[in-house]
Amino acid sequence: MNRAVYPGSFDPITNGHIDVIERVAGMVEHVTVAILINAKKQGLFSLEERKELILDAVKHLDNVEVVCFSGLLADYCRDNHIDVIVRGLRAVSDYEYEIQMAQMNRKLYPKAETIFLMTNPIYAYLSSSLVKEVAGFSGCVSDLIPELAYKKLIEKLHDERDDF
Repeated sequence: MNRAVYPGSFDPITNGHIDVIERVAGMVEHVTVAILINAKKQGLFSLEERKELILDAVKHLDNVEVVCFSGLLADYCRDNHIDVIVRGLRAVSDYEYEIQMAQMNRKLYPKAETIFLMTNPIYAYLSSSLVKEVAGFSGCVSDLIPELAYKKLIEKLHDERDDF
């Protein structure tokens, strides 16, 4: 395996995401963290902000790049000669959705292999949505996301409260 892609929305990136990226970076020559542009979803962070947060969190890894993309992941992989798609699984409930996506990607781009990595058990409950929800009620999430992401999350939530 030379090149892998780890797609997601990363709104914001969590320590669980970082764990997967670090593990994949140790397996392949090059990892692309691909931020999906989804016009149907309005993220808390802009694509540029998410990219900045991820770049800061992976700066210690010299074989990782961060890009934004829209459209089908299978097309992105084909166009960029990437044959390995990495997905993290937190629980059995993730598997049903992820297997459907993996099979569709394989249909659209037969060279694509999806590798599922089980999350580190300390992150099994962790999601970006949960982090935002807890932080929105002033719950402590500082140990769940990278330092810069935490700082920017608190700033953004503070700014939203000021808008009311």
